[in-house]
Amino acid sequence: MNIPENLKYTKDHEWVLVEDSTGTIGVTDYAQGELGDVVFVDIDPNLSEVKKGESVGTIEAVKTVSDMYAPFSGKVIEINSILANNPETINTDPYGEGWMLKIEINDPSELNDLLDAAGYKSLIGQ
Repeated sequence: MNIPENLKYTKDHEWVLVEDSTGTIGVTDYAQGELGDVVFVDIDPNLSEVKKGESVGTIEAVKTVSDMYAPFSGKVIEINSILANNPETINTDPYGEGWMLKIEINDPSELNDLLDAAGYKSLIGQ
């Protein structure tokens, strides 16, 4: 299982790459494996602001539908348009082309609630 050391993680199985004041968000390799084949990603194209803990969209897989939650509050900068026609990218490249949102971080202290790679490995029993 791939759990990159340079990312932060949520207990809801999202990852965050922090670059300056921007956080790129996706779902972890563990999460995509648990979901199975992803067939649809639903993120409101008009989403402009998110609050920590609120649902920002859903991921539909053959097995289930799962909500995705904002790990921090901020302004939505970009939604990954690749996922509209190629949702399976989440399965094949969850930490690369399968990212979901880029958000400008309002309050960097909210990142303190995220797990490091070791903490995430512990959460999933690795």
